[in-house]
Amino acid sequence: MAHLAVRDVHAFYGPSHVLHGASLNVETGSIAALLGRNGMGKTTLLRSIMGLTPAASGEIELAGIRIDHLQPFDIFDLGVGYVPQGRHVFPYLTVQENLRLGLRNKRQRDPEIFEKLFGYFPILAERRKQKAGTMSGGEQQQLAIARALAGEVKIMLLDEPTEGIQPSIVDEILELLVRINREEGLTILLVEQNMELALSVARDFFVMEKGVVVEGGPVAGMDKERVINEYLVV
Repeated sequence: MAHLAVRDVHAFYGPSHVLHGASLNVETGSIAALLGRNGMGKTTLLRSIMGLTPAASGEIELAGIRIDHLQPFDIFDLGVGYVPQGRHVFPYLTVQENLRLGLRNKRQRDPEIFEKLFGYFPILAERRKQKAGTMSGGEQQQLAIARALAGEVKIMLLDEPTEGIQPSIVDEILELLVRINREEGLTILLVEQNMELALSVARDFFVMEKGVVVEGGPVAGMDKERVINEYLVV
């Protein structure tokens, strides 16, 4: 089970109050899109869920377990994966070495999960001995996603996974996320500036404005024009 519940979360960067009581629910096995203009708190909310920017108040639960006071490695152990904006692969390590860093048990010599990941990401199988820093942006993004999946996570937090990637690779990555969601039951919370792209794969949506989730629900019932005009137009 990977139901994620965020309730009235406040968070700060130093003196800056960034989250002002953010709340949302992501259902087990769903893909949810988190939308909003730049600077509205989307990345901070993902970081708070992961324990990287701890919640000052409020509650964050995963499958009924409070995680808002846990360290990031404990949250990872409960099955939360995080792919930050900008990918953050280790450029001087090979593809396989990067993937090994995502394992729960890093002593495994030839973990079964690698073959599953190479099945989903054949380019990584081809480049397994190549240093990550020599790969294209799209290939690095696939590596970042695969590294998070190497931990056999139940829910994945993705921050702007299509940023700076050519359109053909964007489509490939989104199709792959839908496939993994369908085949593995992976719950996904996706932050994405491109609303149309995000909504093409998401079942549910949330909109952030000034550190608060101001709108949300099934994509099928969304009034896209109103949401764009009220919250997304710069």
